[in-house]
Amino acid sequence: MATTTATTTTVLYCRDPLNERRADAHFAAEARQLRAAGGTVGLIDHDALLAGDAERAVARVPEGTGALWYRGWMIPAGRYAALDAALRRRGGELVVTPEAYRRAHELPGWYETFAGLTPVSGWLPAGPGAVPDPEGLGALAAGLPPGAAVVKDYVKSRKHEWDEACYVPDLADPAALHRVVARFVELQGEFLTGGVVLRAFEHFVTPEGAAAEVRVWWRDGVPRLVTAHPDSPVAEVPHPFEPAPEPALDPALEPVRAAVEALGCPFVTTDLALRADGVWRVVEVGDGQVSDLHREADHAAFSSLLTADQAPLRTPAPSGTTPA
Repeated sequence: MATTTATTTTVLYCRDPLNERRADAHFAAEARQLRAAGGTVGLIDHDALLAGDAERAVARVPEGTGALWYRGWMIPAGRYAALDAALRRRGGELVVTPEAYRRAHELPGWYETFAGLTPVSGWLPAGPGAVPDPEGLGALAAGLPPGAAVVKDYVKSRKHEWDEACYVPDLADPAALHRVVARFVELQGEFLTGGVVLRAFEHFVTPEGAAAEVRVWWRDGVPRLVTAHPDSPVAEVPHPFEPAPEPALDPALEPVRAAVEALGCPFVTTDLALRADGVWRVVEVGDGQVSDLHREADHAAFSSLLTADQAPLRTPAPSGTTPA
């Protein structure tokens, strides 16, 4: 009779900068839950990786670990590739390839796939500290619908500095556009990723009593978990994001699922918000390994994303409660 050997899920967390034997405090609860679910926790030195020393970053990862997930702070795509290469030299490899990571993590990688579901966008490659000239910004703005826009880089915005470094009230005002972009580039500093992105502004509304943005976590094209966006003060998610007894989606999410499948990345998050006309829109796509989790989300439900077989869409209970 044939026998099967169970495989153990191994997840690499960022180590605590003050204690190399434990996970960073931000991810400690996740790591504990992963161990409780039968997974194995490895640790990497995120600071060493960002400094360009991938070998030192993986020094505590055992040899011959095989397939590995990463779970931690954001990593620039080039450094992620270096991490994967260093792990391969030790007999391991990341489940999410460097190509798939970049495709999900940076807007130019996912935008065309989601173009009908997300605000119209354009971008200009630029390095840290480099502000595109007014002519270049004007040409970029010309590709967007008239009106307001949002400034970001390939990965992040400065939404907490909304008026000075994020929101442009009118793209037809070149002085205001250049001022906001320049301030954004200044505040991003060395962390500016890829270049400058302009996204058409769309007016979103907050469903009563629920989070303004909903984060859907996808594993191999299947929606496995729904949480509030980590910036939300409340954990409640609105309709149509409800527990499903079967692995079928609410029709409102079918176009998003098709786009996620077309993107072809193993672990993806999509952030959705309700536009004023009642249409759910994708406001951001990300690699799930570096997407933050709402503070009230159920870590047991999250750990099942990486340790269990695919399951239907479900909304987790807040930490400390029993799922219905």
